[in-house]
Amino acid sequence: MGEAAAAETALPLLLDDIQIDSRRQEIADGPVQGYRATRSASATRTDTDIRDIPQAISVVPAQALEDLEITRLDRALDFAGGVSRQNNFGGLTFLSYSIRGFTTGELYKNGFAINRGSYSSPDASGIERIEVLKGPAASLYGRGDPGGTVNIVTKKPQTETFSQFKASAGSWDRYRASLDVNAPLDDEDKLLSRINLATEDNGSFRDHVDNQRLLVSPSLSWQLNPDTRLLLEAEFVQHDSVFDRGIPAVNGEMGSVKRSTFLGEPNDGDIRNRNQMLQASLEHKLDDNWKLRLANHYAQGHLHGDASESSRLIGTQVSRFYRQRDFEWNDSITQLELHGFFETGNWLHQPLIGLEYENYRNSQSYPQSLASLAYGQGIYKPVYGKPKPALVNPNDFFEQVESRAFNLQDQVDFGGGWKGVIGARFEHFEQIALNRTTNANNRQDKDNLTLRSGVLYQLTPEVGLFANAASSVKPNTISSQGTVFEPEKGLGKEAGVKLDLLDGRLGATVAVFHIDKENVLTADPNNPGQNIAAGQARSQGLDLQVSGQLSDAVRVIGAYAYINAEVTRDNVLPEGSRLLGVPEHSASLMAVYELQNGRLRGSDAGAALNHVGDRSGQAGTEFELPGYATLDLLAHYKASEHVTLGLNLNNLFDRKYYDRSYNSVWVMPGEPRNLSLNLTLDL
Repeated sequence: MGEAAAAETALPLLLDDIQIDSRRQEIADGPVQGYRATRSASATRTDTDIRDIPQAISVVPAQALEDLEITRLDRALDFAGGVSRQNNFGGLTFLSYSIRGFTTGELYKNGFAINRGSYSSPDASGIERIEVLKGPAASLYGRGDPGGTVNIVTKKPQTETFSQFKASAGSWDRYRASLDVNAPLDDEDKLLSRINLATEDNGSFRDHVDNQRLLVSPSLSWQLNPDTRLLLEAEFVQHDSVFDRGIPAVNGEMGSVKRSTFLGEPNDGDIRNRNQMLQASLEHKLDDNWKLRLANHYAQGHLHGDASESSRLIGTQVSRFYRQRDFEWNDSITQLELHGFFETGNWLHQPLIGLEYENYRNSQSYPQSLASLAYGQGIYKPVYGKPKPALVNPNDFFEQVESRAFNLQDQVDFGGGWKGVIGARFEHFEQIALNRTTNANNRQDKDNLTLRSGVLYQLTPEVGLFANAASSVKPNTISSQGTVFEPEKGLGKEAGVKLDLLDGRLGATVAVFHIDKENVLTADPNNPGQNIAAGQARSQGLDLQVSGQLSDAVRVIGAYAYINAEVTRDNVLPEGSRLLGVPEHSASLMAVYELQNGRLRGSDAGAALNHVGDRSGQAGTEFELPGYATLDLLAHYKASEHVTLGLNLNNLFDRKYYDRSYNSVWVMPGEPRNLSLNLTLDL
C-alpha cells in the first residue's frame, strides 16, 4: 500500500518532467532549412521557436545570400519587409536604413552592437543568417530606434571538416574571391576551428569610383569540459573606397544627369577604413535547468581620407567644399546572463537575467573648406583638377558614452496554446561631448526604463495570433557645437498572425503596427541655427513575410509592406511631411527551382523581383525619388559533386532608378544591368 502511494505521488512529477522535456525538444531542431527559418536567437536572446515568439521576425538566411551572390547587407535587407535604404555616407561602407519607417544605423552581430564609430558594412562571407526584429527591442538591446533591430548571426565552427572556395567576376571589372575552411583540431571534436577569408577589387558604373576590400574572420570553439564551452570570434577588415555622394536632381527631377557622372575629385584618393573586432563567449551549464553566459565584444577602427563634396546646385554647376576626415573609435561591451527553466504550477518559465556594461569612445576630426562655386563642378561636363581650397572650419569633436544596464525577461508557456513574454531593462548612461576647437564640454546623465510585453495564442497547429507593446530610447546625436540633447523615445504596438503551412515547409507572418517617436531633433525657434529635442513622428501600417519550400523543388522568400510614416510635430518640417526615404508600398519576391533528379540534380534557376514605391527624397520638401521595380535572374549548374558554376543577371531590363538620397543634391543612382559569373568549389 505504501509503495502504491509512493508511485502515485511520483507519477505527476514524472509527467511534469516529460512535459518540460517535450517543450524543450524543439530547441534541438536546426534553425534554418533552405529559406525557412524556424528558430531565432535574437528576439529573446534565447534559442526559441519563431512560432512561439509574440513578435514579427524576418530572417534572411545564407541560402538567399548565396543565390543572389550578395556580398553586402543592404541588398539582403530588401527581402526582410519594411526595410528601406537610407544614407550610405558617400559609400564609406557603413550605412543606415529604415525599419517600419524610422531610420536607424543600429546594427548587431551575435547580440552585440557593431555600428559604433564608422564600422564597415558587414561582408556576407561570414554571415549564417540575418534576423530582423520588428518594433522596439530596447528591453533586450538597450538604446536603439523603435522601428526594429537587425542582428547578424555569424557562421560558427562545426564538427565536420570542409572547405569551400568561391570566385566571381562581373561587370565593371568586379572581382571577388572567398574561402571558408572548417576543421576540428582534435579527435574528440572538443576544439573546433573555422576561418572565412574574402578579397575583392571592384570597379563601378560610376566614373572614377572603385573600392577594394580584404577580410579575415577566424573563430574557435573549445569544449573545456562537458558543461563549459568557450567561443572566440575575430574579424579584421581593410576597406578602401572613393567617396561618392552621387548626382543632383535638376528642377526637382531626376534623369538629366547621367548615372555615371562623378562630381568629386579623382585625385582625392581613397577613404581608408580599418576595423578590428573580437568577440568572446563563455557558457557554463550549472545543471539541467540553468546556465551562465559571460561574453565580451571589443571593436576599434580608424578611418581617414579626403573628399570633395557637392553642396548646392546653382544652374548647371554644384558648389563644393573640400573635407578631410580622421576618425578613430573603440567600443567595449560586456554581458553577463543567467538562463534557466522552472515551473510554477502548470506554467513553464524560461527566465533571462542580464547585466551589461559598455564604454564607447569616438573621436572625429573633419576640417573642411567653405562651399563655393569657384571650387564647383559642372553637372554635365565635369572638369577635374582644381586647386584645393583652404580648410577654414576645424570641426574636431570627441564623444564618450558609458552605460550600465540590468534587464529581466520571462518567457512563459501557460499551456493550452498560450505563450507570453515580458521584459524590462533599466539603463543608466553617461554621455560626454567635447568640442576640441572651442573647448566646450557638455555632459548628461540619464536613467531609462524600457518595457516589453507580448502574448501569443496558438489557435490551431497552423495559426498563431499575437500582440505586443514595447518602448525604446536612444541618445540623440551631438550637434556641431558639441551640444547634447534629451534622448529620443518611442512606443510601438503590434498585432498579427503567424502561419505554419504545407506541413511546416512554409512560414508566413502578417502584422499591423503603430509606432510613435518623440524628442526628435528640430530647430530651436528661440535660437536660430540651434536645435532642440521637441519633434515627433508616427509610423503605422502592415507588413508581411513569407519563406520556405512550396515543394521539394521550389523555394521562395518574399515580403510586402505598407507604411504610412510622417512628421506629427516639428518647428521646420510641415506636419504630415513624409519621413525621408520611406516608400508607402514596397515588395520583394524570390523563387528558385532546383532539379531533384537526373544528371543535373542540384542545378537550379530562379528570379528575384524588387519593387520600391515613391519616397521622399528630402525631408520637408516636395522632392521625391520615383518608384521602381527591378528583376534579377540567377542560375547554377552543378557540374559535379564538388563544382558549381553560377550566373547572375541583375536589373534585367536596365531600369533607371535611384535607391537612396539624403537631399536633392546627394542622390545615389541604382546599378544598371550587370552580369556576374561565379565558381564554387567544395573541397
